[in-house]
Amino acid sequence: MNLLWASWLPFRARDGSVAYRPPSAIADPDIVDLALPRADFQGAAYQWLIGLLQSALVPKDHDEWLDRFADPPVGEALETSFTPFSAAFALDGEGPRFMQDLDPLAETEPATVAGLLIDSPGANGVKNNTDLFVKRGRVDTICPDCAALALFTMQVNAPAGGAGIRVGLRGGGPLTTLVLPDDAEASLWQRLWLNVLPLASITRRGQESAAPRADDATLFPWMGTTRISDRMGTEVLPEQMHPLHPYWSMPRRFRLLVEDSFCRCDLCGRESQRSVREIRARKQGINYAGPWQHPLTPYRRDPKKPQEPPLSLKGQPGGLGYRHWSHLVLEDPKNSGSLPAGVVHDYLHGKAPANRLARQWGDDIKALLSHARLWAFGYDLDKMKPRAWYAVEMPLVAVSPEQQETLRAWVQSFTELARQVAWTVRNQVKAAWFARPGDAKGDMSPIDSQFYDATEPNFFRALFDMQVALQQGEGPHVPSRVAKAWYQALKFEALRLFDDQSLSGPPVELDMKRVIRARRHLLAWLAGGKGGTVVKNFAEEGGFPLTAAQEATPTEEVAP
Repeated sequence: MNLLWASWLPFRARDGSVAYRPPSAIADPDIVDLALPRADFQGAAYQWLIGLLQSALVPKDHDEWLDRFADPPVGEALETSFTPFSAAFALDGEGPRFMQDLDPLAETEPATVAGLLIDSPGANGVKNNTDLFVKRGRVDTICPDCAALALFTMQVNAPAGGAGIRVGLRGGGPLTTLVLPDDAEASLWQRLWLNVLPLASITRRGQESAAPRADDATLFPWMGTTRISDRMGTEVLPEQMHPLHPYWSMPRRFRLLVEDSFCRCDLCGRESQRSVREIRARKQGINYAGPWQHPLTPYRRDPKKPQEPPLSLKGQPGGLGYRHWSHLVLEDPKNSGSLPAGVVHDYLHGKAPANRLARQWGDDIKALLSHARLWAFGYDLDKMKPRAWYAVEMPLVAVSPEQQETLRAWVQSFTELARQVAWTVRNQVKAAWFARPGDAKGDMSPIDSQFYDATEPNFFRALFDMQVALQQGEGPHVPSRVAKAWYQALKFEALRLFDDQSLSGPPVELDMKRVIRARRHLLAWLAGGKGGTVVKNFAEEGGFPLTAAQEATPTEEVAP
């Protein structure tokens, strides 16, 4: 089975139908999306196809990128571009196998194929009988199509797994951020091509950029002998590998045991004449070290330690939302240390400006880049234990480079006010519930999540208003109308959420005096009273008056 020619990926057409076709189907204008059976497979399949396009069709510059965005290659032309890489994408058979150790690992005891799934219980969980919520035995046999995606998903997300079990190039369970057209009619080609980078955007300073070749083990590591990490000094650094290697990193040593036997796949439910029930795995695969940066992942660098390698952003309890937007989109190396993914940076500073310039010169290019969306997804992992899978789409606005700092300052001001309001609501709900709120224990984070979910539409309306204001030359202060609308939205949701939560307990345990006192404290804080300095400062900088409210002494806790 060769992944370049087999019909192994499910594609969704405009009429809603799903059909399994080879990768060249991405050039079909009627194909609008993928339709994988698992969310992590969906994200991995996007990354696989982007990596394939990046390797086979890397554009010289943004002009060439725009040409292919507007006029995609037809199926045969795309297949011609893929042909030189055929040898690197054989899933089984003699010789190198896609994402698998060149050594057949014949002396290694086989293990169940479920070991390729990040959410399957590990050996200790099965041994100690602690697989209470994610049970063993859910996946016994899968088809080769799903095995290929499971293998790739594990390699690109590889979590920490104990001594000698190597973590992924971008750390275990990294976030991935992709740029998508904000157009329901956009084709899959446009969705993928938005995340392909011109040559100059890929190569690091001083790094040579050899043309990608199928037999290059610095690009496709399974095409050569495994770089075993059984001793010091075997770490693999960026300068040792091809610039496109991050798309095809391979920290784990696996071999799929493909059988010529019928199965009904436990993952996709399809019948297959071939099956995968077992794998072989061995420790001490590639040990990535140094300043690796994957083009599809956001990073953070410690501003106080600029010489240290950046760390990839990862999923965290509480999910993803607008409070993370600036860290995923706006570069800020000097303060927060935020380093957006390369594809996001290239959209904002390369593709969108090139699209605007081409349209100004009269080129007949559809303005798909006037607005875009950010798709962020990834596992929330506690070492090797998955706690959740998060995926969210958010608007992605583009402003001129000289306006980036102003937009960043405005957004951080808005998100900081939201954080403070959320904290204060949670604090006053505790004050309404308990006589000694400072001693109360328990997880109160669901209150924060409800607040952020309720105010998210208001934030993105404000974000588009900021974009328009900057395009019209307003600044440096955020427009008063935008700041006031944001404050009013936060205040409304804060009071609504407090009223819902403070009265949610059993009636016999309610202390209405305590509830009323806590609400008065909240109102006073929202009006810029004692403890509400952040609100007062926001209103002054935004140029709008605060509604007076009766002051009360705030609780003993102070917002961080």
